[in-house]
Amino acid sequence: MSTASRIRALEKAGLLHSRPIAVTASVFAHKSGFFLPADKVQVKYEMLRAHVADGVPVSRAAAEHGYSRASFYLVADAFETSGMLGLLDERRGRRGPLRLTPEIVAFLQSAEGSGAALAVEVEERFGVRLHRRTVERARS
Repeated sequence: MSTASRIRALEKAGLLHSRPIAVTASVFAHKSGFFLPADKVQVKYEMLRAHVADGVPVSRAAAEHGYSRASFYLVADAFETSGMLGLLDERRGRRGPLRLTPEIVAFLQSAEGSGAALAVEVEERFGVRLHRRTVERARS
């Protein structure tokens, strides 16, 4: 696979490093074709490997791979929790199922009171915690 087609595939998958020019780690300096600074997952993995296997301090490993020290810890935690899947960015958009069931919406549209008061009532009645703005939007 050529570098250009690899970059297109990474772009399509949303896996391009946002700042490949900031990647200065020596393994990415060689134009061998395997190490690609634009490959976000590979860069994250190599950043962690540099610290764990080579003993590179966190701040230096992060900087050499185009990340902040805080980002290093987020990547390390995600890798510890989920392995290689943790190196992928989280999906954008909704994180789980909607809490507003048709039954709750029907209740909110027929109920009287403020958004905050109704949020408390929904939690007591249905066991679902809603923000007051969610309640207000459901009523309009």
